[in-house]
Amino acid sequence: MATRTASFAPGPPPARPPGYYVRQRLLQNRPAMLGLGFIVLCTLVALAGYWVLPDNSPNANNGLVQLQKEPPGFVATILRLPAAAETAAPDNIWRTWWQGRETHFQETPIGGYRIVGDSVLILPYRNHSALADQPRRYSLAQVAGQTGPAQELQRIVEQERIVKRTYWLGTDKAGRDELSRLLLGTRVSLGIGLVAVLISLVLGMLIGAVAGYVGGWVDSVLLGLMTVVWSIPGIMLVIAISLALDSKGVWTSFVAVGLTMWVDVARVVRGQMLSLREKTFVEAGRVLGLPQSRLIARHLLPNMTGPLIVIATSNFAAAILLEAGLSFLGLGVQPPAPSWGLMVNEGFQLLGTQAGLWLTLLPGLAISLLVLSFNLLGNGLRDAYDPKTPLGA
Repeated sequence: MATRTASFAPGPPPARPPGYYVRQRLLQNRPAMLGLGFIVLCTLVALAGYWVLPDNSPNANNGLVQLQKEPPGFVATILRLPAAAETAAPDNIWRTWWQGRETHFQETPIGGYRIVGDSVLILPYRNHSALADQPRRYSLAQVAGQTGPAQELQRIVEQERIVKRTYWLGTDKAGRDELSRLLLGTRVSLGIGLVAVLISLVLGMLIGAVAGYVGGWVDSVLLGLMTVVWSIPGIMLVIAISLALDSKGVWTSFVAVGLTMWVDVARVVRGQMLSLREKTFVEAGRVLGLPQSRLIARHLLPNMTGPLIVIATSNFAAAILLEAGLSFLGLGVQPPAPSWGLMVNEGFQLLGTQAGLWLTLLPGLAISLLVLSFNLLGNGLRDAYDPKTPLGA
């Protein structure tokens, strides 16, 4: 008896929201996902802050002059003598995360040591830039910072007071750990990018929405303002704002960079508003008597999410570059804060020496990779929000 097999024609694909296709296009864009991955990694490092730094002193500014300009992979032996009681700050995990941890020791590089009886004979450190001192003798109790049996003091000295330290990316001209300052610089770069983007979005959306929706002489005045600001070089505008605020530093740089980047957002919002204000749903809102502020905030601006996200990623990269340029010129983040632009300047001053190459290359490479990542992500978002981009392309 023959069995009859039922055949079913495939039905139409399930209906999905537009956001699903945006995510799929973005996930299939490998360069964009690589850029996103590097941005997420930098964000995690910035959020962890001092918790993940080999040198968690404030601004990673614990410098040992004897160890200046050492190459990557350098290993030093450090003697840690207890600091004076009045200079030792109490430990606090949240204070360490935000500001770093004040050192509780006076650190000195040494060439070696020998324990002789109840004393420690410290051999001088010899390097390429300084003459060695004479050997010094300390008591075990003096180095350990406490009294007790000789065996216990010797254990404390050997395990806690004399340590080996590896400088994986070498040291700068002040003997500071280059890796720690490079990692902490992500907090400055991402912070200034985030604040600048938020300021530019708020100002740009406000001015662009008013200009595009109201039109008339208001549009002409605001468009003229955009044109004037657009014609001024961004770095000159930041310098003028810094002089007007009569301050140089991290927060001044944040605000100054943000106040120079709103024009891009305003022009995009204005153009989108001009095309959307004649749509049927806007006319329906006017007939229902909805106030203009609600029409703009609840019905028009949400329709510009895609273009605004794309331009925000572009502005993020531009803000990082602008901050690096300002810090390189000495007009942005001030020493000893570890800004990548400032670190490039410090390395640039040493070009021609053995240390100048990596001290310039490492922060320059960090800036380039982070800016490239934001540009790749911005290109991927632009393609993802384009409905003409096929899935799998």
